[in-house]
Amino acid sequence: MIALGCDHGGYELKQEIIKYLKDHELDYKDFGTYSTESCDYPDYAQAVAKAILSGECQRGILICGTGIGISIAANRYPGIRAANCTDCFMAEATREHNDANILALGARVVGVGTAMKIVDTFLNTEFSGDPRHMRRIEKIEAATMASEKK
Repeated sequence: MIALGCDHGGYELKQEIIKYLKDHELDYKDFGTYSTESCDYPDYAQAVAKAILSGECQRGILICGTGIGISIAANRYPGIRAANCTDCFMAEATREHNDANILALGARVVGVGTAMKIVDTFLNTEFSGDPRHMRRIEKIEAATMASEKK
């Protein structure tokens, strides 16, 4: 299952992503927001991160105006690897090399057509499992856990 979340700046793009998911018969859970009324992106980043960490969802997609703020907020949760992608190469590389579990998009940065290609790439690319990449992910997780203990 795919967790979705956005702030007001990402609402319209999220609606397009929902159409894509329905067209491809992919299960999803929408954690909001449900309108273009101003709201705070950390709330939706938290909901999506918690859904992934609990196992309720396997991957997530977060959208705000730039993709920056919402990815920063999501990455505050140990075990979350959110990547703000602006093209398909980035989406493919972050899945293959970083095993990213959340795709962040900037609705004011990428057009709908490009965003849909990025979503498709992110959802259809698997982690390579290469030991070099595993070692790096483990170091990120260890650093995150060490900072949590302070």
